[in-house]
Amino acid sequence: MPISPNFTSILSKDWDINFTQCAPNGYLKYTELCNLLQLTAAAHSELGGISFADMQEFHQAWVLSRMRVEIEALPKWGDTVTVTTWINSLENSRSVRALEVHVNGKKIVGSETFWAVFNTQKRRPEALALPYEHFELYPNRKATTNTFSKIDIHHEKEILFEKTVCLSDLDIVNHANNVKYLEWCLDLVEPKLLLKQKVASFEMNFLKELSLNDTVQIHENLKEEATIFSITKEDKTCFALQLHFK
Repeated sequence: MPISPNFTSILSKDWDINFTQCAPNGYLKYTELCNLLQLTAAAHSELGGISFADMQEFHQAWVLSRMRVEIEALPKWGDTVTVTTWINSLENSRSVRALEVHVNGKKIVGSETFWAVFNTQKRRPEALALPYEHFELYPNRKATTNTFSKIDIHHEKEILFEKTVCLSDLDIVNHANNVKYLEWCLDLVEPKLLLKQKVASFEMNFLKELSLNDTVQIHENLKEEATIFSITKEDKTCFALQLHFK
């Protein structure tokens, strides 16, 4: 699709929080928060002519590589949230995108995301085939206090759970959706910590893709300053999650 006449380098989009997105406490699930962030990023890419549909002409797609989310509070059922997004950097096969969530004008969530251009036929990264110079970049406008990082997963860790990837875990790029990794791990967290909104921030590293019928192990490592989950397949790490609690 061509660049929309409504395209702007900073996009703000409103979303209504409905009951299907909420946990038993009436507040937005952490996984649904990530979905809202990803949908807003996708909407901005569509307006700018670098959406999934545009990129598929070249067998390309954006895939999430790293993500950091800092949470002051979560929206609740019935809230209207405004998600604002802009791009910090974009070159060749990589992009850093910032996102913020506001309710009634107050910022409650900030996120920094790192995306890679992925060839869906060759199953490997490559340079973006579409023009993107019309996106104004904002390298100094940060949405989070800290940037995303490489999670330390070289330590002793306990195996908590084993899972086989099923059809409902796959997305349009035919691999396990990034939010599914988060869901699998959060299901192993003490429920009270989630229901009482004790998560101050979380980071995710996506390292290797998972496909249908892959069998994986979920590990947990409790450190003084954070809880770290990792997902492995045949002893190779595919995903890491680091949770910081309030």
